[in-house]
Amino acid sequence: MYELSADETAIVDAVREWVDREVEPVVQTLEHADTYPEALIEQMKRMGVFGLAIPEPWNDAGVSTPCYAAVTEELARGWMSLAGAMGGHSVVAKLLLRYGTPAQQDHYLPKLATGEIRATMALTEPGGGSDLQAIRTVARKDGDDYVVTGSKTWITNARRSQLVALLCRTDPTTEPKHRGISILLVEKGPGFEVSRDLPKLGYKGVESCELSFTDFRVPRSSLLGTVEGEGFAQMMRGLEIGRIQVAARALGVGAAALARAIRYSQERESFGQPIWQHQSIGNYLADMATGLTAARQLVQYAARRYDSGERADMEAGMAKLFASETAMQIALDAVRIHGGYGYSTEFDVERYFRDAPLMIVGEGTNEIQRTVIARQLVKRNPLR
Repeated sequence: MYELSADETAIVDAVREWVDREVEPVVQTLEHADTYPEALIEQMKRMGVFGLAIPEPWNDAGVSTPCYAAVTEELARGWMSLAGAMGGHSVVAKLLLRYGTPAQQDHYLPKLATGEIRATMALTEPGGGSDLQAIRTVARKDGDDYVVTGSKTWITNARRSQLVALLCRTDPTTEPKHRGISILLVEKGPGFEVSRDLPKLGYKGVESCELSFTDFRVPRSSLLGTVEGEGFAQMMRGLEIGRIQVAARALGVGAAALARAIRYSQERESFGQPIWQHQSIGNYLADMATGLTAARQLVQYAARRYDSGERADMEAGMAKLFASETAMQIALDAVRIHGGYGYSTEFDVERYFRDAPLMIVGEGTNEIQRTVIARQLVKRNPLR
């Protein structure tokens, strides 16, 4: 498991107990109705979940990244959508902590810590996918303001977030392109439209939306930090914690699927014995547990690296890549073990099978993760 202090272990235990008590009894109903979990989100606010990534002096309950990952895993074990509700929020908090001005930090971080303000990040654009250097949303300077025009898609929690970290071009002519990209901290107003919620295979309950900006005016003080053109590098650092969080979500889905498979394989009998005793089923369980344990160690390794202050994009990419692929395999094997029941919406394993693919394509596809890993391997091991 994770290497945590006694206090952090108590926090994870409290979240685990809450998931068992409050989430498990209602998750199927909320999932199948695609209903936003308002009551559960309010309870998460009261527990301090939205402030876990925020330290003193803005919050007295900030935790280490390994603890943050462990809490994320527990939330996702109950319902992956709950972990998604605090993922982008935490990335924005970390961006403010690392790059925000003192005024920006003091204005936003205390309210982010309590969940009074919810935050999300707006990166992906139609046709852009993981190629963030190709974004077309532009913020042109006009007096003391920026005027934003463009669109974003697949923005989680967009309707219910009051703060959006918007990746855009403040200088469309600069080469290389990433040097003309900045992050604006924006709140909704005239010209900012949440146009529609996108239908999804899984990841129900929380919204993923399209955004459009038409002459959307924000003050120049909305720029994250004080220098234009640093947004791409800032967001790459922010995505390190984002990818650790997505990897921890995958752990939660994998852990839940494995637990269901272990239980069912003891309950279900065939040919006069519990099915786990059949070698084919036992082999599935052994591989599932081994893969999940290895994935958890990779996530913990990435989390410790992140807390060290060193660059962690390779480690976060490895954790996200391996954990998400492992969760997908575990979810599929859980369906196999359940047989026909695994295909039924009356059993939870079909939900895990629908939720698992999100972690493969979200926060940078796994194909992108392999590119990140390869580039960092070469950069860290140059020819002498």
